[in-house]
Amino acid sequence: MTFPRESGVLLHPTSLPGPHGIGDFGENAFRFVDWLASAGQTLWQIMPLGPTGYGDSPYSSPSAFAGNPLLVSMARLHGDGLLNDQDFADCPEFSGDRVDFGVVGSFKDRLLRKAFDRFESGADDSLTSGIERFCEDESWWLDDFALFTAVKHENEMGGWQDWDEALRTRQSDAIEQAVADHAAEIRFTRFVQFLFQRQWLELRAYANVRGIRIVGDIPIFVAEDSADVWANQAQFKIDAEGRASAVAGVPPDPFSATGQIWGNPLYDWRTMRDDDFQWWRHRLGRTFQLVDIVRIDHFRAFAAAWVIPAGAETAAVGHWERTPGGEVFAAIRRDFGDVPVIVEDLGVITPDVIALREILGFPGMNVLQFAFENDPDNVYLPHNYRDNSVVYTATHDNQTTVGWFASRSVSERHAIQGYLGRDGSDIAWDLIRLALSSTANTAIIPMQDILRLGDDARINTPGQALGNWSWRCREDQLAPELAEGLRELTWTYGRLARGGEERGANPWDYTVPGAEHPAHQP
Repeated sequence: MTFPRESGVLLHPTSLPGPHGIGDFGENAFRFVDWLASAGQTLWQIMPLGPTGYGDSPYSSPSAFAGNPLLVSMARLHGDGLLNDQDFADCPEFSGDRVDFGVVGSFKDRLLRKAFDRFESGADDSLTSGIERFCEDESWWLDDFALFTAVKHENEMGGWQDWDEALRTRQSDAIEQAVADHAAEIRFTRFVQFLFQRQWLELRAYANVRGIRIVGDIPIFVAEDSADVWANQAQFKIDAEGRASAVAGVPPDPFSATGQIWGNPLYDWRTMRDDDFQWWRHRLGRTFQLVDIVRIDHFRAFAAAWVIPAGAETAAVGHWERTPGGEVFAAIRRDFGDVPVIVEDLGVITPDVIALREILGFPGMNVLQFAFENDPDNVYLPHNYRDNSVVYTATHDNQTTVGWFASRSVSERHAIQGYLGRDGSDIAWDLIRLALSSTANTAIIPMQDILRLGDDARINTPGQALGNWSWRCREDQLAPELAEGLRELTWTYGRLARGGEERGANPWDYTVPGAEHPAHQP
């Protein structure tokens, strides 16, 4: 699929400003959509929306289908009458710059349980029919996830591989008994997932009315300790106890000299082929319920995956194994037609990956931070781009552009300055200008680069298990003047949103009829 000439911003909702320690689907998310619209942008790229796992990573989730409860806005539940002022009386002193996931998680779980208790006592009967419909429509993944979550809590969050054998192997009597034993907790999880979906879809609809489409993200692999593997054990290469004999990762690359061991179990592609890749068709279908465009992380594993023996000390001892990506997407297209997909094709890319990408017609990625290696044939230099591609100044795995430039040698900085024809004193916006001016149809800019921030605002460092994903944008940083500057560059290079040239000099001087947002602030 070929995308129009346009641009957008990369910012995960957890990085938004807000009153409760983490960005969520509240007032500030709607304000950010307004900011994007005023800046002439048409895309908002986010990371996976699922519950986070080890290291608080959105790329390590206990479910490929569920939503992250931390993104549910407590302020909006207050507006719904499910919470009151007293519930916020002992609100912790949250940082506005960083997410403390432990503190935020405890706070939000407490308030979500209060909201659930009020709902169960009949505080808001208007939600009943919506929740019933949601539970029926999503039962194919929600039932397993709710039971999985309840049993995990009972077992102090230990891995499902250590559960009682009958439940671990999903014997029907054990499942039936567990559902009865954990009925209240299962209802609570369903309630929270309903709140997540309702709030997110309202935010997405608001963005769409503003002319902004959401670019979502699918990690190609899932976590071993997940409802996905527990509920679909035959679809993964695991032993009788549910443990992977080999795991996924990547070989040595510019991010890591020894490669990366991700620890995810590998798919049993033969079993998946037997039911026409139903699990993958369900996964894409669920994702397109929530977003408009999908970015597939580590797309190259649809051509071949890097297989590492379990227990290996480094990823360097792994090997490539071919995978049936073409068959998977043929099955997906039989269900959904020509799907809007962007593929992450960075790192070690072999001819088979390029061939698969070209056959499928999906745009790949260009990252400007990879471009300046003293080689005019470097594929990441803008003069070498394919039109049907996406350019980034940086991704969530990179340094910020300011931090990256500061860490270059003197000779490297001179080479960068020479290519840009600029002195590098405003390097982040120099690269933004370069991205927007390129021939790539799509340009995506991380918010940290728009804000000209250094590496203290970096969101993730690959290979570093802890201390990532916590950066937050402050409300005062989303200034109208910044939006106007981005809008001007966007117009200059032919990417301005349709009608944007008619909005006037003040980016705040227009409204879209019918786009009033439903967020509430206590």
